[in-house]
Amino acid sequence: MTQGGGAGPNSDAGFAEENLSLNDFLGGRVQLWQPREGYRAGVDPVLLAAAMPARAGERVLELGCGGGQALLCLGERVPGLELTGVELQPDYAALARRNAAHNGQTVEVIEADLAALPKDLRQRQFDHVLANPPYYRAGAHSPAEDMGRQIALGGDTPLQVWVETAARRLTYKGYLHMIQRADRLPEILTACQGRLGSIEVLPLAPRQGRPAELVLLRARKGGRADFRLHAPLILHQGARHLADVESYQPEVREILREGAALCWPATR
Repeated sequence: MTQGGGAGPNSDAGFAEENLSLNDFLGGRVQLWQPREGYRAGVDPVLLAAAMPARAGERVLELGCGGGQALLCLGERVPGLELTGVELQPDYAALARRNAAHNGQTVEVIEADLAALPKDLRQRQFDHVLANPPYYRAGAHSPAEDMGRQIALGGDTPLQVWVETAARRLTYKGYLHMIQRADRLPEILTACQGRLGSIEVLPLAPRQGRPAELVLLRARKGGRADFRLHAPLILHQGARHLADVESYQPEVREILREGAALCWPATR
């Protein structure tokens, strides 16, 4: 496999150069080409990648890898991983390959619907699965002009299928890490029943006293530990947003700017 390898049937697809911008992640340790119009990654995939306690030599699969943001941030923090991404949209799959090559990382990118993975992938097992599914049910958000962004925000694949697919691809005692809107947590927990255990949930609240908008979920195949709902991770300092002022909490700033791991409460 070569850097950025794993080309699929539409590997020549891609965005026009004038429609792309090069953006820094992890304080410039990772640089990613992203579409100027369409889905552009924020802090969510960075937090997801930081939450995974992977070790060199382990196999990692991301479902819906987009332009490779989470995988490449993870690969920068933990060198020596075997990284694989599945992406439905050919343009984004091509972008993930380009981003992997640009950052000197090796990532296998497979163009496929996660509900109908190719046979060779269905025969493989992974130590970790990452997932940042669309935050909205199909049709439950305002339509986006760009189709890529439309799919990223509200895909047709139910959350249950994301969890089922992850569980099938995990090796025994392997971990799923997922980031999702807090109001969709019940769906994820229902989908985990009978498939994944030892579930931990870390709410992500924008500020002190504000409700969590997102959650990070960790679940283990074959896990038997009791469910754990942790106290929220507060992302920002202060009571309100101030224009042109970065207000991330020191711990969060280290994750986003320095490439630090996100330490789950049980390990702090």
